[in-house]
Amino acid sequence: MLTLGAIRRVLGHPNPLLIDGIVALVLFAPMAAQLSVIRHLQPGERPTTLVAWVLAVLIAAPILTHRRYPLASLAVCLAALLAYAAGRYTAYPGLPVFGLTFGITLHSSRRNALAALFASAGAITLALRLQSAQVAPLTTWIETELGILVAWLAAENLRHRRARWAELQARAERLEREREEEARRAVTEERLRIARELHDVIAHSMSVMAVQSAVGNHVIDTQPEQARRALSAIEATSRSALTEMRRLLGVLRQEGEPAGSLTPAPGLADLTSLVTQVQDAGLRVWIHVDGQRGPVPPGVDLSAYRIIQEALTNVIKHAASSCAEVTICYRADSVSVEIVNEGPARPGVGARVGVRGRAESGHGIIGMRERVAVFGGEFAAGPEPGGGFRVRARLPIAEVTS
Repeated sequence: MLTLGAIRRVLGHPNPLLIDGIVALVLFAPMAAQLSVIRHLQPGERPTTLVAWVLAVLIAAPILTHRRYPLASLAVCLAALLAYAAGRYTAYPGLPVFGLTFGITLHSSRRNALAALFASAGAITLALRLQSAQVAPLTTWIETELGILVAWLAAENLRHRRARWAELQARAERLEREREEEARRAVTEERLRIARELHDVIAHSMSVMAVQSAVGNHVIDTQPEQARRALSAIEATSRSALTEMRRLLGVLRQEGEPAGSLTPAPGLADLTSLVTQVQDAGLRVWIHVDGQRGPVPPGVDLSAYRIIQEALTNVIKHAASSCAEVTICYRADSVSVEIVNEGPARPGVGARVGVRGRAESGHGIIGMRERVAVFGGEFAAGPEPGGGFRVRARLPIAEVTS
């Protein structure tokens, strides 16, 4: 089915003057046909003359100029109408008046629309009074006045619809801009938060390196093996820290952000305390571990922990379920986490799930997706076919290089 928008796309946006010219010709055509036909004249009617043709053109032509000069066009049309009526010519001149009333009401101000309504009604009344009773009976006057009223009401209704549509479009565009701005702000805030947390990891690494270097410097002469172990630890820690900083270089900004404390950020090893917290909130959690934990970079460890934390928080806030399962899968090249709850969304609460079954871009989802994107991983979140919600994240472990 063709919609108005589709028709406009096909036809483009024609020139308003072209539209008005077509309307003027269509409304002038019936008058021209009547003026061209030679027929028996009724008592009081006069035959067609050149003056009749000129007046007929002046009645229809103002439709071309009504957008720019509404009142002047109305004055020319009605003056020509009265002159035409005084000449008692045969063709009915009402149709162009209806069209002009419609056009002024649709395209001009409310004041001009009311002026067109009352001036047209009055001029038509006077024009019909100039005719004989045989030519212009009472029914003709009633039909003509109703025609003017219908034209005015139709234009008023269309103008209100157009204004309402324009308002809705403007509101939709404004809301879309606000949503985009909110999403950008959420991404920025989340990136800055990730930067602060990873800064804690880097600060912790620097602290370890400082301690190990002090130990190595102290025992290098008396215990060279211990000094060698300290140097190896410094090398591993510094390489890991450099990998984290290179990954974030050019991605995260830390302008005006506090440096944070030297306390290392939490990781997957701290899930016991997290589970205790969420169980105190009424959510039972089962942890499943697949594979053996190997060396996990601090940034990956922190992000996996935060993803689990955010997903469990969303279950508490948005789901009617009282239980959730967390699966952690360790592989040589990645760490994967999966959080599943089987309950439906809690009634009356924004569950971050759209009615068509897709995850909406809430701040929690944005944050988890952003954490995974920093490491070039894979992320998916969405409702399950049988109810509940599933969050999957795979964080690759890049090889530490110098």
